[in-house]
Amino acid sequence: MTELTVENVDLHYGAAQALRRVSITARPEKITAVMGRNGVGKSSLLRAITGVHPISGGTISIAGTELKRSAPYARARMGLGYVPQGREIFPLLTVRENLYTGYAPLKLSERAIPETIFTLFPVLKSMLGRRGGDLSGGQQQQLAIGRALVTRPKVLVLDEPTEGIQPSIIKDIGRALQFLRDEMGMTILLVEQYLDFCRELADDIYVMDRGEIMHSGVAADLDDPDVKRHLMV
Repeated sequence: MTELTVENVDLHYGAAQALRRVSITARPEKITAVMGRNGVGKSSLLRAITGVHPISGGTISIAGTELKRSAPYARARMGLGYVPQGREIFPLLTVRENLYTGYAPLKLSERAIPETIFTLFPVLKSMLGRRGGDLSGGQQQQLAIGRALVTRPKVLVLDEPTEGIQPSIIKDIGRALQFLRDEMGMTILLVEQYLDFCRELADDIYVMDRGEIMHSGVAADLDDPDVKRHLMV
């Protein structure tokens, strides 16, 4: 069981401060949702966690090991899987080749596509030879999640996986995340704006505004008027 801990993290882009003493805990075998309006710092938090952008202060730890300034590839080797906003698959590579890119942090003996990916997303198996750019947006999102799962993550981090996705595939993604939590014991951190998706899936929630955590609690808190105030556009 692997816990992800963010403590008092600050992050700057030049003189602009994007995160202010942010603290969250993604508990083992739980889905933790970070919510908030556009531009409040959610993606900056994930850039900090994945090592894409250095933090200015505070600590980030996986299973009690502080990440310090370790590179993104080193974090992947520690068990951190990342599904970026916008999917960022390789459009000219086939589905199979996109999945192969998840081999990068693995030892040679571990380089195989887990059958679980095709159990969760059967459409990928039928499209292994098709170019990623020819897939629908929802299929590309499934591919992006599959690619992250190839890395054998202990902690899976997803940035707005429902964005621009048709309802049927949102349900498929929701069922996949529930399976990863309940059957595989994965720790999942989800940045999301879709209220109903988080209400249905999340065990814990954090609500951000202006680079700070304004509320933390359970998913039922999403019906609290004070919490909703920070989510309204």
